[in-house]
Amino acid sequence: MDSSLFGILLEYLNTVFFVFTLILFTMFTFMAYLSTRNSIHYKNKNSFGDMSKVMASPLAPSITIIAPAYNEGLTIVENIRSLLSLQYVNYEVMVVNDGSKDDTLQKMIEAYNLVKIEQEIDPNWKNKPIRGIYKSEQRAFSKLTVIDKENGGKSDALNTGMALSTNKYVGCIDVDCLLLPEALLHVVKSFYQRSQKRVIAVGGVIRVANSCVIQGGRLEEIRLPKNWLARFQLLEYTRSFILGRMAWGRIDSLLIISGAFGFFDREIALEVGGYDTNTVGEDMEIVFKMRRYMEERKLPYTVEYMPDALCWTEVPEDLKILVNQRDRWARGNLETLYKHKDMFFNPKFGKLGMLSYPYWFFYEWLAPLLEFFGFFTIILFYYLGILNTKFFIAITATVYMYSIMFSFYAILWEVYSYNEYKKTKDILLLMLCAIIEPIAFHPIVVWAAVRGNYKKLFKIKSGWGSQVRKGFAKAT
Repeated sequence: MDSSLFGILLEYLNTVFFVFTLILFTMFTFMAYLSTRNSIHYKNKNSFGDMSKVMASPLAPSITIIAPAYNEGLTIVENIRSLLSLQYVNYEVMVVNDGSKDDTLQKMIEAYNLVKIEQEIDPNWKNKPIRGIYKSEQRAFSKLTVIDKENGGKSDALNTGMALSTNKYVGCIDVDCLLLPEALLHVVKSFYQRSQKRVIAVGGVIRVANSCVIQGGRLEEIRLPKNWLARFQLLEYTRSFILGRMAWGRIDSLLIISGAFGFFDREIALEVGGYDTNTVGEDMEIVFKMRRYMEERKLPYTVEYMPDALCWTEVPEDLKILVNQRDRWARGNLETLYKHKDMFFNPKFGKLGMLSYPYWFFYEWLAPLLEFFGFFTIILFYYLGILNTKFFIAITATVYMYSIMFSFYAILWEVYSYNEYKKTKDILLLMLCAIIEPIAFHPIVVWAAVRGNYKKLFKIKSGWGSQVRKGFAKAT
């Protein structure tokens, strides 16, 4: 190749990389601004008003909490006890036993005095067959319904719960998540605080419960995770929820609600066919479908986001399990983006097509691939002796310092707004995580994303994988 042409190509690559980085810096700075504005607005809006009367009223909106369970025998009784202790009147807890092979069903039957009831099932039932529906003979557990069905996966279990529920709203959660007692109160308030737009979905922040003290299904003490892998994820979640999703919520462009804590308008959820059973990214897919449904019909709507610490869950502390989890997330992203590819820069879908989808495409999907292949390109350029060392060091240092600054801002804003971790030592440890995360944790996430995309693009069969949970710390 002609040396001048090669020089032009290198200059072009440097320019593209620089512009791409500059755009990301600009977007993240703007997201920090939007999230700050939204957080202040949210705190001011919710600083007054007593919802206790609504909570105690039998006329309060009805909600069904759907919790799929698969081989949860070790913790299912305690988890259900936590769900039954929520401070709300008009709600139902529906646990869907998705073909568990352990003693999950038997433990529920014994602990809550369940008996099988007769209930007519639609002969054209599309989900996996239902083996039985159970209710408790004790009045204290009247809110509990257990559905026993053949294994069909999480999406199929959630769809079963939606179909059998008769309430206006449904909450789809992981059975091993801990909801704070006032969680449903905040959810109902979010559904009813809009007058001109229909709230079709409500999501919230997910907090890391590793090393926290749980007693009797209640959060007794918040502790920083002892495991470093969990600490990195805590930092990641803080950035993602406190800054990222808060910013998207500010401009009404939120595209994903966590599968661990998501509430939906049941009517709209059923209109779009519920969860897609052919994807591993079902939580993102259903929000896409519901927003698409409303956009195509020109109906005023919104998706609400609550930054309150209402849901706590355990994150992986094992490297292999973490990689499998992020591998699955990457496959789910690609599946959903491909399925709705007609939204890409399509003004027909408003902000959804012109802003949210492009961001998700370029940053959530494309950026990890560019990082991965860019690393090998740098090695190749260095080997060929054509690497612009000064430019490389300057841009790398800039990216590194900006990532630390962004993480520091997320940590300090969390301290200012919610202050879950009150010990100075904990804050300093999180800041240390922010300093070493770009070189110790981020490459793992990038590798998992590349692996997930490779599996999907080359049709390598891979399922959900499994997470072996260690359980919450007990009070001593």
